[in-house]
Amino acid sequence: MLKNLRLKFVLINMSIVTIMLCVILGLVFYFTSANLEAASINMMQNIAANPLHLGVPNEREKDIRLPYFTIQLGLRGERIAAGGGYYDLSDTDFLDDLVNAVFSSPKQLGIIEEYNLRYYRSDMPLNHCLVFADISSERATLNALLGTCGFIGALSFLVFLGISILLSRWAVRPVETAWMQQRQFVADASHELKTPLTVIITNTELAQSNECSESVRRTSLNNIAAVSRQMRNLIEQMLELARADNARGKELSGKVELGKLILNALLTFEPVFFERGRMLEQRVIEDIHVQGSAEQLRQIVDILLDNAQKYSRESGKTWVSLQKNGKKRCLLTVENEGEPLSPQEARDIFKRFYRADKARSRTGSFGLGLSIAERIAMQHHGKIWAEGRDGVNCFFLELPCL
Repeated sequence: MLKNLRLKFVLINMSIVTIMLCVILGLVFYFTSANLEAASINMMQNIAANPLHLGVPNEREKDIRLPYFTIQLGLRGERIAAGGGYYDLSDTDFLDDLVNAVFSSPKQLGIIEEYNLRYYRSDMPLNHCLVFADISSERATLNALLGTCGFIGALSFLVFLGISILLSRWAVRPVETAWMQQRQFVADASHELKTPLTVIITNTELAQSNECSESVRRTSLNNIAAVSRQMRNLIEQMLELARADNARGKELSGKVELGKLILNALLTFEPVFFERGRMLEQRVIEDIHVQGSAEQLRQIVDILLDNAQKYSRESGKTWVSLQKNGKKRCLLTVENEGEPLSPQEARDIFKRFYRADKARSRTGSFGLGLSIAERIAMQHHGKIWAEGRDGVNCFFLELPCL
């Protein structure tokens, strides 16, 4: 799919480039040809308008650009004079052929292909003046221009082809990343759902067995209920992550008092920390306001606090602070004592279904919380990151404030 997408991108891009090159180079050739022809015709008309001054030295240097000669004819078609200085005009048969070719055509201006000459016929009351200009140099110029345009066009095509291939890789990279993330997400979700489904099927078959005792059946039903709740939590988190993805790019117009929101979240989590023997301290500035969704911002705070109480060491401390970070930014920091994350783990921990400690027993977490928090932070034009140092793991949320 991605290969076909890149191919389509290159084909569309090169079609546009080819059309543009053909139009541009075609216009260059057309206007050059028209200018050369117009200059030649203008020269011939000036000569025909003043045939008696042909012999004056340097009189017509500005107009004359091509080899030319003239033939003067009387009223009955007899040849009166011929001159111009560029041709040997002693061949009468040659001159008669030119005169016959001119008068056999009803056009006043034309080209005699046999001799590579352009003619202009000026009909006067007492005579006819025929002006002939050699167009060999004009055609040679156009042929050279045509070759140059062809070379430039081919070279430009190859250059743009290489650029299009590079651009196609760059343009498709986000799609490729999203495609790989989607495949990984489906594989991880399937893996996470496979285990509880296996537990449910096994306990269901055991409970339906005729040899199963009442106590074993009750235990099996309790296991089914517990695993079903676990599956429901997983599906809810997956739906929440999908909603966060779909909400990216939408404008959030609500005004939220972030300090008050964090203090309310801390009141909710204080019993949880106390029950697990953890200590919770806070340094929160209340008068900080941000633009966004109070519900989603509360969700980020809940995720960070829940993560801290789950993975703090026994009797460890957790510090929560909110402060200004410059004039128009604020910074929420959640720090907890525990095994510090490595730099690689600090980057990977925001990936979906990622767990830093693979051997850690299940705590009801599926590795989706921080991914949801990251999507919500991006939607609010902020960023979230983690650092591990000196036995403490620190999670930072930076948001623009009002």
